[in-house]
Amino acid sequence: MVIIMSDDTIAETSMARVDARRRWLGLLSVLLGQFMLVIDGTVVNVALPVIQADLHLTGPRLTWVTSSYLIAFGGLLLLFGRLGDLVGRRRIFMFGLGLFTLASAACGLASSAEMLIVARFIQGVGAAGASSVVLAIIATEFPQPKDRTRAMSGYMFVSIAGGSFGLLVGGALTQAIDWHWIFLINVPIGLVTIPLCRAVLRETPAQGLGRGVDVGGAILVTAAAMTAIYALVALPDHGWASSKVAVPGLAAIALLVAFFVLESRLANPLMPLRILRIRSLIGSSIVRGFLVMGIYAVFFFGVLDLSHTLGLGPLHIGMAFLPQTTIIAVLSLGPSARLVQRFGALRVLLAGLTVLAIALLTFAVRDPAAPYWPGRFLSYALVGLGAGSSFLPLLTIAMSEVPPRDAGLGSAIVNLSLQLSAAVDLAVLAAIAAHRSNALVADHVPVRAATISGYHVAYAAAACGVAIGAVVAVSLLRPRPDGIARLG
Repeated sequence: MVIIMSDDTIAETSMARVDARRRWLGLLSVLLGQFMLVIDGTVVNVALPVIQADLHLTGPRLTWVTSSYLIAFGGLLLLFGRLGDLVGRRRIFMFGLGLFTLASAACGLASSAEMLIVARFIQGVGAAGASSVVLAIIATEFPQPKDRTRAMSGYMFVSIAGGSFGLLVGGALTQAIDWHWIFLINVPIGLVTIPLCRAVLRETPAQGLGRGVDVGGAILVTAAAMTAIYALVALPDHGWASSKVAVPGLAAIALLVAFFVLESRLANPLMPLRILRIRSLIGSSIVRGFLVMGIYAVFFFGVLDLSHTLGLGPLHIGMAFLPQTTIIAVLSLGPSARLVQRFGALRVLLAGLTVLAIALLTFAVRDPAAPYWPGRFLSYALVGLGAGSSFLPLLTIAMSEVPPRDAGLGSAIVNLSLQLSAAVDLAVLAAIAAHRSNALVADHVPVRAATISGYHVAYAAAACGVAIGAVVAVSLLRPRPDGIARLG
């Protein structure tokens, strides 16, 4: 049989192939930008001691190198996410990347603490702009479940593995050259990514500003997020009862209440309250908070643990995370997506959370004198398996029911839940570890042993948190017949 194709059919097929190529190149450009943002989140951590010595920073001033970034980043996510829906997500993404690249250059050239802290704040503003719309761009560019799952796999790899890669790069650059280069390395990445985005990334339909802009809501939600994050950043050093924590914490609650009251009365609010009725988005954000507790316990206490128990330097600490990073990379190349398509997002999520909880328990019960191989190696591998199996289902669930008109805001909520969860979880885990260590020191246990015991208790608490996340997922999430999970 000979099949004859008309000229119109051939033209349509050709156009479809060109569009598919453009979409995947667009995904590449978005993931390059996301990669730059993610590694910056961890690359700074291993360089902090060197920055402190070079710029003669006291402990409180050193924290502002990180805190200024986090306050701007978390505080502006919702605002930029909604602006993406109103004025165009491509426009907001490229603005964020451009500002982040310029601020990175300023950080790399900083010769004083004040200049570095201000540049880090501007970096946070740029990161908020770019990060807020990433998931929305992916969700709208890939409406088909199979393609979207593959695209989300790439996002998952960049978002999780990029953190481990940042530790490795940060240690290598700080040891081999100078701490300034952990920021300057962003500049060539940005100079490549921005023109690529301009060439291949399509602008999404924007709702426009014709019905006005909710300026009051923008001010209230930004102020609420910034003051809440400020309180969480100050919590580990000052405690719940301190005025430096209680005052901004109460102010954040008051601002948030005022924000929701205002939004409920406006015809064109910054955050339509209908978004809160999308239970797949809000429910998955709750589960993500418990998942992040496990991930950040490994990132934060893992670095300290390897340093204090095995005496590893920055470069070797980064290398110690390679089993975790490698397994996440392998899963993101296709296996995780195929598992979601075959078994459904909820089942894969529960399996991943279970493996992650077991991995955390192995950290909690390990003998401090145990070498890296094979026990610690296997624990990091289990973390990679658990995290690599959990994040993709959560992303699939989160964006599965968000309407296209609200995709930017939905994307921002996903990222904000990640940032706030990280801040809250680290504050809680640090308080638990400190309480355990202080109690042991009071009983005349050597400081080093007491500190390591505090780490172990924090790991156990994180394992419990991940287990609670699994219970919440079972309680709130259920699969649809097409294999994409949603909330009932």
